[in-house]
Amino acid sequence: MSGRQRSRGLAAAAALLAAVLLAALPALASGPAVAAVGLTVADADRAVAFYTGVLAFERVSDVEVAGPEFERLSGVFGARARVVTLRLGDERLELTQYLAPAGRAFPEDTRANDRWFQHVAIVVSDMARAYAELRRAGVRHASPGPQRLPDWNAGAAGIEAFYFRDPDGHFLELIHFPPGKGDPRWQTTAPGSPGGPLFLGLDHTAIVVADTEQSLRFWRDAAGLEVRGGSENHGPEQERLNNVFGARLRITTLRGAAGPGVELLEYLAPRDGRPRPAGARANDLLYWQTRLAVPDAARAADAVRGSPGTWVSPGAIALTDGTGRDLGYARAAHVADPDGHAVLFSEASGSEARTSESEVTR
Repeated sequence: MSGRQRSRGLAAAAALLAAVLLAALPALASGPAVAAVGLTVADADRAVAFYTGVLAFERVSDVEVAGPEFERLSGVFGARARVVTLRLGDERLELTQYLAPAGRAFPEDTRANDRWFQHVAIVVSDMARAYAELRRAGVRHASPGPQRLPDWNAGAAGIEAFYFRDPDGHFLELIHFPPGKGDPRWQTTAPGSPGGPLFLGLDHTAIVVADTEQSLRFWRDAAGLEVRGGSENHGPEQERLNNVFGARLRITTLRGAAGPGVELLEYLAPRDGRPRPAGARANDLLYWQTRLAVPDAARAADAVRGSPGTWVSPGAIALTDGTGRDLGYARAAHVADPDGHAVLFSEASGSEARTSESEVTR
């Protein structure tokens, strides 16, 4: 069997799995699920080696996509991309390398309060062991070291966290939840025990926003996620975690029917975070994408009309040229929140076709 045949086989299996998982989520009738978080990488082989070799992700599929439908969905003319889907626990990470055209490098002077900032939080069973693994791998620090959030912060007391960067410069977070904190599935019976899993899954993706209330009009009111909690974090531990002196954050957590949460990070101080670079596109390395599984991509796209969000694709795109089979969804709409963070509303393969004035077909 050729490498291309193996890739097609993996893609078909991933598409079937996506359809089965979507069918198993009755809550999708009233809300979306966070199906995956995606990011653009310069070299897929290098990125896969890092995420699988250092962070224990597993490869699920590896496909190459191109053509008019993918161009309109991505907003990148002449696009050809390799998309590798990875899994950690129950969560998915989608790595996209644009073979053509190449985008801009990750801005090296990025700070954690710049409004293009996004990361995923990787849950670990033992912070000391996980940090030691990263040190052995020679990862770049974004925090000076793991930070334990203070006891006065009731909602976050005892949580340990550490920011670091992948080979392309994307920010990532390790997070450890003590007993009684976080989702119960992150509570291991023998944390840090030899032979037990060290890297458990993705708890959330976090994005920096300029105005929480405006962002809620998009993420809650238009995209359909539910607010599940909030806090105001500050102090020396938070400053060192974010590596932003004087950091004071309003944090709002939203969740869908399944999948990682979405955290809105509004920096109350300092207020000098920069807006997303003008003209940033999906092939630029600063690009992240939160993919929401929805029953009707066109209807989801229509909901953005009355929100502060904007369309990147011209409505929902029907993927009929084989792209949908490879990516695992039949129709999708690409939109951006008020600060430019990308969201992909994806409709699983096999879903009943629907009509909408916003849908674009060939």
